[in-house]
Amino acid sequence: MIIFSGGTGTPKLLEGLCEVMPDEEITVVVNTAEDIWLSGNLVTPDIDTVLYLLSDRLDRSRWWGIKGDTYRTHKNLVEQGHNELMMLGDVDRATHIMRSDLMRSGMTLTEATMKLCDSFGIKVKVLPMSDDPVATIVNTIEGEIHFQDFWVGKRGEPEILGVYQQGIEKASISSSVLNALEDEDDVLIGPSNPVTSVGPIIELNGMRDILRDKNVISVSPIIGNEPVSGPAARLMASKGMEVSSFGVASYYSDFVDHMIVDERDTVEDKRFIEIDCTVSRADTLMLSVDVSIGLSERILERFLDI
Repeated sequence: MIIFSGGTGTPKLLEGLCEVMPDEEITVVVNTAEDIWLSGNLVTPDIDTVLYLLSDRLDRSRWWGIKGDTYRTHKNLVEQGHNELMMLGDVDRATHIMRSDLMRSGMTLTEATMKLCDSFGIKVKVLPMSDDPVATIVNTIEGEIHFQDFWVGKRGEPEILGVYQQGIEKASISSSVLNALEDEDDVLIGPSNPVTSVGPIIELNGMRDILRDKNVISVSPIIGNEPVSGPAARLMASKGMEVSSFGVASYYSDFVDHMIVDERDTVEDKRFIEIDCTVSRADTLMLSVDVSIGLSERILERFLDI
């Protein structure tokens, strides 16, 4: 199975999938449009969350960073007047240093990520969506800024006028992702932000065409008219999308076969008929690993039915 991942929602689901499937049968294609160079090193937030989850290092209280990490380097940098946008942990920073040195030596982001997987003992295949630089840019009333500047630096407070992926027109699907898609028919789109987490993956040149020939299931990150977490609602609205599970399905409508929405969602199932998409319900909040396992089992059953 191939999983499109970003943010925190999909890693929560991945935790359950790893309990019901062999790691070797799972490939995770991860958003890289939120990556950013900080203090001389490349930080890949969505990739790192997956790496730390799969190596049992993740701080699950926040769903980012490493549990028990310290922040002495960051604090010293700030004290010396260095404006480091993100509060990077000391052990977390070691990952960024290793990745960046591997890339400076000539490796692609994919190759560096696979090297990190080996060093962490990860058997799941973790693949960046592209080896070309892509950046999510948020247009605000204060001007255009990188997503990390918007969400971390300004705490998501500025009014959003629009959002786009800088460099997406020139970016290619990585060869490793293409090879994985050639070998696998089942694609799961996790419950991550459709604009800034999943959007960059599916907007890569040729990706939508590939997905039309796959069995695609999506888990909605929206319940009612609110996202489970993050700024998805405001970002969707800025692009003229309906903030609902149906709005997410409509964005994926040219390739999605089945949508799983939360059992508490008020959206009417009959609406999905308009886009030729079947729908079922489950607990998608994943407040515990048991819920994640139950949702994962439901997904595997649905793939057998497609």
